[in-house]
Amino acid sequence: MTGDEVTRTTAAMGPRLRLVRERHGVTLADVSRATGISPSTLSRIETGRRKPTLEVVLRLAQEYGVSLDELAGTAPAPAAAPPATAPLSFGDDKAVVPLTRYVGGLHAHKHVLPAVAEPPGRPRQASHEGYEWLCVLYGRLRLALGSQDLVLTAGDVVEFDTRTPHAVANAGPDGPVEYLIMFGPQGERPRLRTPPATGRGTGDTKAAE
Repeated sequence: MTGDEVTRTTAAMGPRLRLVRERHGVTLADVSRATGISPSTLSRIETGRRKPTLEVVLRLAQEYGVSLDELAGTAPAPAAAPPATAPLSFGDDKAVVPLTRYVGGLHAHKHVLPAVAEPPGRPRQASHEGYEWLCVLYGRLRLALGSQDLVLTAGDVVEFDTRTPHAVANAGPDGPVEYLIMFGPQGERPRLRTPPATGRGTGDTKAAE
């Protein structure tokens, strides 16, 4: 492996660690308690601001139940991959469908929260580097953002700096919740661009006829 390949592999490991953690539905604080690695160190590794040592990678691989090849992106492709639209279940409270293959930069995934018997309490918040754009596809999603509590329904979109403490939960008990997340680990934000209007203004007389 060349020096450039080592650099690319190391740079890609942080985002992979974050995705694996999210698939397990655990916070940085949860992982810190289980591994003894501080939340700030975990955050810097996930956002690419710090290169993980071999000891740290081994401890995280053991905690998440994944191989070093998976974290390095060198694991052989499975013989038969599941359909891209099928949610992957992680734990009892969340399913995640990755929508992008990425090395840093913006990436997207779909989350599915199962139905609940009754509205839960305020979810435990966490904060980290980055910027997030969230769109609800189905159901009612509770977003605890700093001191605010929002209930979002299908079609609602929010964006926020993830350094603000935040957490989500099914606002229930109507059914499951499906939502999309686009996340920039370095604070990247989606840019809204719309095409210019046609058939309007004084210069387009034919369109007005």
